[in-house]
Amino acid sequence: MTPLKSTLKRELMINQQPFVVTLSPEALKVTAKGKRKGVEIKWRDLISGEAALSAALNASVGRFDR
Repeated sequence: MTPLKSTLKRELMINQQPFVVTLSPEALKVTAKGKRKGVEIKWRDLISGEAALSAALNASVGRFDR
């Protein structure tokens, strides 16, 4: 396996909308393309299960509404 030492960005289409997925050694972040704010989940939270709670909270407030 290749270690993740620096930030990696890729574009992803979800429901015909472009998003940027950013992988860093600290976290995973999904942002609407052209925007600065997005949803970020720390790796430790993802592993501990707290990410599910965070995702449910963000979904309830419509985080990616355009």
